[in-house]
Formats: sequence, C-alpha cells, structure tokens
Amino acid sequence: MKAVLLIDFGSTYTKLTAVDVEAEAVLGTAAAYTTVQTDINDGLNKGLRLLEEKIGKVEFSECFACSSAAGGLRMVTSGLVPELTGEAAKLASLGAGAKVVGIYAFQLTEEDLEKIAKSKPDIFLLVGGTDGGNTECILHNAKMLATLDADFPVVVAGNRTAARECEKLLAGKQVYICPNVMPKFGVLNIEPTQKQIREIFLNRIIQAKGLSKVSDLLSDIMMPTPAAVLQAMELLAQGCEGESGIGELVAVDVGGATTDVYSIADGMPEHMNTVYKGLPEPYAKRTVEGDIGMRYSIQGIVDAAGLDEVSRLSGLSPERVGELVEDLKCHTDKVPNGDPELEKLDYALASMAIREAVTRHAGTIEETYTMMGLTYVQSGKNLTNVKQIVVTGGSLIHTKRTEEIASYALYSPAQPTSLRPKQADVWVDRTYILAAMGLLSSHYPQTALRIMKKELEYHGNSK
Repeated sequence: MKAVLLIDFGSTYTKLTAVDVEAEAVLGTAAAYTTVQTDINDGLNKGLRLLEEKIGKVEFSECFACSSAAGGLRMVTSGLVPELTGEAAKLASLGAGAKVVGIYAFQLTEEDLEKIAKSKPDIFLLVGGTDGGNTECILHNAKMLATLDADFPVVVAGNRTAARECEKLLAGKQVYICPNVMPKFGVLNIEPTQKQIREIFLNRIIQAKGLSKVSDLLSDIMMPTPAAVLQAMELLAQGCEGESGIGELVAVDVGGATTDVYSIADGMPEHMNTVYKGLPEPYAKRTVEGDIGMRYSIQGIVDAAGLDEVSRLSGLSPERVGELVEDLKCHTDKVPNGDPELEKLDYALASMAIREAVTRHAGTIEETYTMMGLTYVQSGKNLTNVKQIVVTGGSLIHTKRTEEIASYALYSPAQPTSLRPKQADVWVDRTYILAAMGLLSSHYPQTALRIMKKELEYHGNSK
C-alpha cells in the first residue's frame, strides 16, 4: 500500500482524505473545525485523530494540501475597460482560485484607494491596454498604488510597453511582471498570470495565513482550494493518458456564503448564422457568486429568485419563508436535522441558488436582424450541449432530492435566452473529494481520475 494524505484547509472545516494510490481507492475521510484564528494545527490534529479512528494508524508516503482558510486568496484587479481588460483580469483571477474582492476600471481615484486598503487584498492584479495601445491608464494606476501604504504584491499584466515603467513606479513594493492578459483586442492570454498568482500564494500567502506551520508535513504542493477543484474538473472532463474523461461538464458547489460554478467546455457558437460578442471565454472557466449562499448569503438567493418563487417551490407561505430566512441569517450553523419546514426551504433555496448561479455563468443568445436576414448574437459560453453536471455542497449531499435540485442547472423555456445545458447526467460528490482529487492529479492523474469515476455518485439523464 502507498498511502497519500490530502488536506483541504477550508474556511469552516479542515477536510482530510486518505488515498491508497496503488489500489486506486479512498481509504477514508474526516473533517474537523478549522482553527485558523488560534493554531491551524489544532484543527488538523483533531482531523488526523478522527481519520485514524476510521482507518487505523497509517504511514503516509506523501501529503498535499490546498486552502481557502482565513478568507482564501483575496484579490483586487484594475483594468482599462470593464468589458475588455477588466474582464480579462477577473477571468485570470478566478481561474487561479482567487476570491475577487474588488474590480476597478479606468483611472483609480483616492476613493478607490481607500476601498482597496479596507478590502485588505493578498494580491493586486494591475492590467490595462493591449500591447502597443493605451499606457496612460495603467501608468496612472501604478502611481496611485505606489502611494498606498499597504503590504501586498502587485502583478502587472497589461500593456507590455508600460510594464517596466510600472515596476519603477511601484519601487518598494513586491512586483511581478507577466505577459499581457489581453495582448490583442479580443485575445486572452491568462495562463501565465494564473501561474504567477499561484506561485505567490505558495511562496507568500501561506505564511501570511499561518499555514507555514504545517509546511513540514507537506511533500510538495499547496494551492487555493478553488484551483484544486478546477484542476479536478479539467481532469474529469478531458481525461489523461491511459484513462478517458467523461466529456465537457458544468460543476456547481453551493456553499453557505458563495456558490462556485465551473465549466469545462468550448462554449463557442454552433451555427453559421450566430456571431460572437465580447471576449472569448476560457475553456476551463470558474465564476463565484458572492451574493448566493445557503446561510451567510441567504438573502441574496431570495432577492435573485423572488420571495414568491421560493415560497412556491418550498410549499411554505411567503410569510413563513420570510420568518425562516431571518432566523437562518442569525443562526448560520442551523441545518434541517429532520425539520420538515427547513428541509422544504433548503430544497427551494438550493434549487434557486443553482439556477441563478449557472444562469450567470452561462452565456446568452439574442435575435437580431441584419441585411443578411435573421442573425443570432451570442455573449458568453454556449453550454447547451454539455451532457454532464457535477454537484456538491451540504444542501445537495445531505438530501434525497439532489437530482431535482441539480435539474435547475438546465435550460428552461422560462429563460429562453440562457445557454444552459439542455439535458445532462448528474454526478454527486457526497464525500467532498473534488479538491483532494485536484491535488492528487498533480502527481497521480490516472489514479485521481479513476477514483473520481468510482466515488462520484452517478445518476442518469436528469431531463
């Protein structure tokens, strides 16, 4: 047996997964409260004790970890135009596993600097202008950032003509120069920036979060948890040498504070009479809906879906829904535990969280008339032909209605312009192994893929 330990230092729980890479099997899992406010080792050691109770004493040959503890990897970005370089910066940050806590466009103001300082980012991503294009904006923003008395590294990934000048203006700060995230109009090049962000996380942020205390335990890799999940989803979709994937997919993780959506798909127009509008989106895309969550962001679900819709789905009166929502805002740790009203409400909330989050993640299509006749204009990703949906999160794994909830990720005639999947099989991560498999895939991709195929609970076509 060759045992590997995989650790996910989550914002609430530290989750441990033990794997036998030779047998390609999960030995066991355990979870303990993340004690990042005191000593992160306390929660880890408790989790290790719980794991040992389940699987016995095991000598681990390797250990890999990811983390979203202490707020995860907090990033602020600034670009020239919101729809272009600003959007490119956002895509680069989210794809690297960051939590974007501020997005700015055009020239930064004194008020912007005050907000940036209050948001306490771990990294600032400074972009703007295509190569050889506008330099005024990015240079202005570099000068403004230089006046800010804050200790965070700055990644410069804008107009290459201005990159070195930005570095000089930011003298005294930790600066990293990367290729432009949008070197030409409408062309994305975000991978080098994502790699740099992850390296900064590895080398600097781990210490800032107190995670260096466990570095002696780790064999090699540490990354943001969302980056690990995205890596697992890419592997599951595309496969690797010697093992095929399941094909293009959409994955949804409904959490207490946010809902993360991942798509591994081309997403471009299918028909000749459809034109694409805006930036082409990455094959592997992640979005985070910070206003949609089952407890901390419960009001965001109600606001997005509407009180009447939540009432209709739950079978509870609008008044009762309102009362329960107010109670859950104050008691974010409350779970149904057999309470029929809370079970009905959580079903409705999770369904609407998935519907709203996937709708925002997916592209849209609209009709327009030109000299050539009827034409369609697509913005964002076309996910209509994606056949696989992966879901996780407490509200989906602790219910018997998982398939029903997952079906709200699919296309609905009520939203005819949304390019969500038309029909799909459902895969459920009931044991929270996705981040662990993303970590494992860096060294044992075949094993990670085969374990996911075995461990994810498969349900046939959901529509």
